[in-house]
Amino acid sequence: MKKRPSMNIGAAILFGIFGLLFFVLMVRFVTIQVTGEAEGKVLASQAAKKYIKSHILEAHRGTIFDGKGEVIAEDTSAYTLVAVLNPSITSDPKKPKHVTDPRKTAKALAPYLDLKESEIYERLNQDGKYQVEFGSAGRDLSHQMMLEIKEENIPGITFRKEAKRFYPNGSFAPHLIGFAQKTTGDNGDSKTVGKMGVEASFDDVLSGKDGSVEYKSDVWGYLLPNADEHVTAPQDGDDIYLTIDKKIQTFLEEAMNEVQKKYKPKKMFAIVSDPKTGKILAMSQRPTFHPDSRDGLLDNWTNIIVEDTYEPGSTMKSFSLAAAVNEGKFNPNELYESGKFYVENVPNPIRDHNGGEGWGTISYLEGVQRSSNVAFANLLDKIGYKKYEDYLHEFGFGKATDVGLPNEASGSILYHYPIEKYTTIFGQGTTVTPLQMIQAESAIANNGEMMKPYVISKIVDPNSKKVIKETKPEVAGKPISKETAEKTREYLETTVSSENGTGTRFAIEGYRVGGKSGSGQIPDPETGQYMRGKENYLFSFMGMAPIEDPELIVYVGVQQPELEPSEIGSDPVSAIFRPVMQNSLKYLNIKPQEKVSLKKLTLPDTKEMSIDEAKKALKASGALPVVVGNGSEVVKQLPQAGSDILQGERVVIKTDGDTTLPNMEGWSVRDVFKVANLAGLKINMVGNGYAVSQNIQPGVPVEKEEPLVVNFSTPEEQVQQDEDENTGEPPLN
Repeated sequence: MKKRPSMNIGAAILFGIFGLLFFVLMVRFVTIQVTGEAEGKVLASQAAKKYIKSHILEAHRGTIFDGKGEVIAEDTSAYTLVAVLNPSITSDPKKPKHVTDPRKTAKALAPYLDLKESEIYERLNQDGKYQVEFGSAGRDLSHQMMLEIKEENIPGITFRKEAKRFYPNGSFAPHLIGFAQKTTGDNGDSKTVGKMGVEASFDDVLSGKDGSVEYKSDVWGYLLPNADEHVTAPQDGDDIYLTIDKKIQTFLEEAMNEVQKKYKPKKMFAIVSDPKTGKILAMSQRPTFHPDSRDGLLDNWTNIIVEDTYEPGSTMKSFSLAAAVNEGKFNPNELYESGKFYVENVPNPIRDHNGGEGWGTISYLEGVQRSSNVAFANLLDKIGYKKYEDYLHEFGFGKATDVGLPNEASGSILYHYPIEKYTTIFGQGTTVTPLQMIQAESAIANNGEMMKPYVISKIVDPNSKKVIKETKPEVAGKPISKETAEKTREYLETTVSSENGTGTRFAIEGYRVGGKSGSGQIPDPETGQYMRGKENYLFSFMGMAPIEDPELIVYVGVQQPELEPSEIGSDPVSAIFRPVMQNSLKYLNIKPQEKVSLKKLTLPDTKEMSIDEAKKALKASGALPVVVGNGSEVVKQLPQAGSDILQGERVVIKTDGDTTLPNMEGWSVRDVFKVANLAGLKINMVGNGYAVSQNIQPGVPVEKEEPLVVNFSTPEEQVQQDEDENTGEPPLN
């Protein structure tokens, strides 16, 4: 009884303690129930992390097609190899779901992976890891390889299926198309992202929007019975149709591969376009790369057709000629003195590409055919500085074409000082891009309407097949008239068809081809001066066909090829231009003519005419008279009366006096033979190309059967000999 009061006190204390604990517990329970938080963490989110699983449903990246629906780039299935190491996933020891023998597993996988057996074993022999992967060696495995590994029945080896970007044509306009690859974001999610070209600039169009799926699982991650799934469907990316024609692109790639093997140039580019619409039908460059493996990408990331600028050389004369024709300042039969042209207050003259010797007094049409710098310097005086500058802008130089590809350059018109204005008219100083040149050339080919180039034909929803956006041909300007374009094409054709033309290597049997070649100088990055040497030029040709109604423009540039002593810069360029143009025309069902008819003239009979009368009659017929002898009356002529000749061709007339020879420097082999034949001389030719010297001096009487020795040289060889004399003007041809 004496102890009872103390027992009651102890019981009361215990009751109070337990009551307090119960109160705290209830408060804690109610607080958690009401707030849904514990220790500052939302319990629902913690449970969701553990029991609600979420997976990304990756959107299908849009496919890139060529203009006719051929696949250029598409998503395909790829597999990543995964090895499960944690034994807890195995419920039946007889059917293990984890790697039970790392050594044996490494030996079985070694034949399939680009890893040593020891490296595989090291990855598999890691304590505490739930699962491991094998880096790049275990990614992007093909379906066939996945099946072969599965047939090995290796415990714990599984695969994760993913989408991979696939380029079925290999190295096929890769700088235009670009490439896309998996990248991992800050949140750990991986996504296919375009890295260059169309893949990059239209990444938002191609990539679409990923979806997701959520479901409740047990602690092992398995779907609970009767659990609800919440699915957000992915939105697939749109398909892109290019203007590129797979067949023409293949012609181009094959031709460039051959030239790359034979000439090993530092750089090359080529474009094929439709001048009537502005569509780019093919474009490629060297160095190139493979978009799947990226082999070669480090050699050149830049799309030089879009991003690089350069001095075009004599191809620029196409637009200078068109400007002169449009202004009514070009008379093909008007004569001028070739060789040198002096700019006021500039001591060194502008020189023609044969060291400034020129070809004597020749017609402006022959000057175009021979790519005479002096002819175009004279034409600038006729056109006027300001008017010619206006034409440069009207032809689109100095501003980007807005073709829709990243980092497009605009070039620069160098037109401040008088010497810069003269050099610009024949392609030096001012810089351009290949796309600008293609755009400007379309004005000549398309009867005065300059078409904006484009590479995206349309964007299509892959599910509904609805056209979301379509590119329509767009006129970028009208720098010249239709009549001017037609005349300019006829003149440009003679650079290919005339024996004096610098574009004879670009003739294609059965088709009338017109265009302009060029040899643009290259600045030395170390010295800032122009590089010297036979090979140190950007050799190019821009031509169109058929000339009466051009369907295609092909522009080719080859920089610093390795040439044989007998070869010139036009050889590697023509090795691309000719097969591409010819095969493309045939592919487009543009049939060749059985016999290409050139503009010909019928010669009058000048026999027994006075020299003055004969020269007047020949000039009136469109021929260029050349007198052999110092008499007063014509006794013979070559070609003979009634013959058909090309406009501007030389006709040699012999007089009744002493036989004397003209200065034949710059003449073709054919014209030299005419003189030797009429004079009755024994000719001995040395070299190839055009005459540079003769053993019998002009005006000196000669006897029949006397030996005539004439040395010939190509324009490139003449430039090589005259390097130090030139003022820096390129040997534009």
